[in-house]
Amino acid sequence: MTKGTGMRLTINTETDTYEQAIAAVQAAYGKRPAVPVDWPEAPAVEPMPDPQDLGDDFLKDGWSEQMLFQVIAALMPRARQVIRRVVDVGGTATYDSVQQYFAPAIPRSKIGGTLTSVQAVVRRLGPDNRAKLLQRDEQARVYRIDRELLEPLRRVFALADVRTDLLRGGPYGTTVT
Repeated sequence: MTKGTGMRLTINTETDTYEQAIAAVQAAYGKRPAVPVDWPEAPAVEPMPDPQDLGDDFLKDGWSEQMLFQVIAALMPRARQVIRRVVDVGGTATYDSVQQYFAPAIPRSKIGGTLTSVQAVVRRLGPDNRAKLLQRDEQARVYRIDRELLEPLRRVFALADVRTDLLRGGPYGTTVT
């Protein structure tokens, strides 16, 4: 190691044996550890789900599940949380219900600003410049997501729950401050 750099090594004292811990330290310092004969094989690692596992078939207005994931992943965490809330309540939510749900974490005066990024991200990553993900009806004071996109968005959020490393600004589920 060079001066000023550090390394973090985690050893689980409940499951790792002494030999495994020593081997991990040796490996961290570039030494080739002698593997004990009775050392159990490491369990097979299941592959992580990937956005490519989502459908690429066209849904309503040219959307695909993969495209929806790209948009959701690119949103700031607060905007992602609001979209998730509208999906969770069936695709339509009043302005007041959304504001009450997120109060005081997102002040009333900031909900609209939080959601302005949605259309910008959709314009950049969506199927075309006219595409809408979250529709706002100023007269009825509701947010709406087309019913045809609800189930695909549920699958997208399920993947986002597992692959928070692919989301902008950290996991969508982090506490809003």
